[in-house]
Amino acid sequence: MKKSSIFTAPVTVEDLNTTQIVDGQMARHLGIEMTEIGSDYMMAKMPVDHRTIQRIGIMHGGASLALAETVGSIAASYCIERDKSFIVGQEINANHIRSVREGFVHAKATPLHLGKSSQVWDIKITNDAGKLVCISRFTVAVLPKNRE
Repeated sequence: MKKSSIFTAPVTVEDLNTTQIVDGQMARHLGIEMTEIGSDYMMAKMPVDHRTIQRIGIMHGGASLALAETVGSIAASYCIERDKSFIVGQEINANHIRSVREGFVHAKATPLHLGKSSQVWDIKITNDAGKLVCISRFTVAVLPKNRE
């Protein structure tokens, strides 16, 4: 029998945007918003504006990575037993495919590996027209809350 969702706790987009993306943290500063939760993915969007562009007027590569790590971290944190474990990022990489000057970029995080001690996520970022902007791979460690 196929499991209906990879996520271990019920969650809504509204919950994520109020409990995971909060004032004073990078995701909120960059305007990142969670937009969709599927049975095996999560999505977020980020504006391409004065907060996320570089000096020549295109989206900063670091902003792409901030978006990828944000959606990947949130998704990963809902694929564990949240009362017993937590996740931390170990590695992230990106290939920047296309530049963006305006509008929004949209990130979709899907798991490549969901293990007991690590997870690997594929994050694809597209522009408003659905064209690929960036491909990222994000690895997290799953750690016990009561480590000694």
